[in-house]
Amino acid sequence: MEKFVIEGGAPLSGTVIPAGNKNGALPILAATLLTDEDVTLRNIPRIKDVDAMLALLASLGAAVTWSSGGEVRVNTGAVSRTSVDRELGERIRASFLLAGPLLARFGRAEMPPPGGDVIGRRRLDPHFDAMRALGADVEVGANIRLTAPAGGLAPCDFLMDEPSVMATENALLAAALTPGTSVIRNAASEPHVQDLARMLIKMGAQIEGIGSNVMMVTGRDRLHGCEHTIAPDHIEIGSFMALAGVTGGELTIKDTVPEDLRMIRLVFERLGLKSTMIGNDVHVPGNQHLVIQSDAGGYTPKVQDGPWPALPADLTSVVVALATQAEGSVIIHEWMFESRLVFTDKLQLMGAAITICDPHRAIVVGPRRLRGQRVESPDIRAGMAMLIAALCAQGITEIGNIRQIDRGYERIDERLRALGARITRVEDNSIRG
Repeated sequence: MEKFVIEGGAPLSGTVIPAGNKNGALPILAATLLTDEDVTLRNIPRIKDVDAMLALLASLGAAVTWSSGGEVRVNTGAVSRTSVDRELGERIRASFLLAGPLLARFGRAEMPPPGGDVIGRRRLDPHFDAMRALGADVEVGANIRLTAPAGGLAPCDFLMDEPSVMATENALLAAALTPGTSVIRNAASEPHVQDLARMLIKMGAQIEGIGSNVMMVTGRDRLHGCEHTIAPDHIEIGSFMALAGVTGGELTIKDTVPEDLRMIRLVFERLGLKSTMIGNDVHVPGNQHLVIQSDAGGYTPKVQDGPWPALPADLTSVVVALATQAEGSVIIHEWMFESRLVFTDKLQLMGAAITICDPHRAIVVGPRRLRGQRVESPDIRAGMAMLIAALCAQGITEIGNIRQIDRGYERIDERLRALGARITRVEDNSIRG
């Protein structure tokens, strides 16, 4: 076990290049199962969740080859196994993204319940509904068994009961290898969903409505290999912007997709953090005085996450940490996951003024001078929020269970040190109850 030891108070300044989108890389890796030809992927983040997905593919019989940097070549031509290993599958929630490709290519899939962050109930029903709409039989027990009819999956016109990101991705993956035209309504449209759709087009599928909530997929009976570069991670970009803001540093984030950042920059500006776009680069000026903008009439403003293009739920924890250093009050409404805000007790321990109203809402009053403490990271995004708090806190903070942070942020300690952070990774030999 390892931990981070952080001495706060140093401004984070300089230039950073964002890693590839974790939530884009995982479904795109799953898409390699749709063809028996080579697929070469670039800008793949070297993180634990990606390692887990590659291990899953290898366990099914795929050949996986890393080359220089973040490039990986995957060939699933030798895959014949359709039962996903339980231990590997329970490491990450994205393991369930293998269901759609296995079902479409082989006519069957046996999946363990997926793992992932414990941030509240995360339904699998939208996945099952999509597979049933395509004609599959679904059995839910200790394992989940999906079986296509004798003639294979059939195209459909399907309305999702919620715009689930992973269920939309699973539906896209299955429909791309189902001949005919399928329509997915109330689809998720997050940047990583769009990136997956662009990659499936390179493989031979035809997809219309990318970026909207109605997607029309004309699938093929055979898809081919391709080369694809994973888009930059807008969640990581938002995290670095917040890190600069709370430490007073001047930061430039290179090679972003400006369209993916519009809501993030708007919400951050309401919390007093200004940024500018210079081409595709985001520039965060240094020494900003963060002041929360009240709503008209002096009312306390609310920041609420939601399906794209609303604020991404994965940035809610980061927003909470940023708000602790901004002057004024703000209501944070975590609309999607009822356990996302549980981690705020760690920030309260450090001195933050946060009142939990109910499982979905918190009031943050700032600014508060935070103090270094010993804390544990319960999930990826809470871990980043604790890093943000630690880097602007007075004194030393120790963050345990950092494997959670490593699941989503590539070499985060090395990259933060390059920006001026005082952070070290050491062995954690403490005894936990």
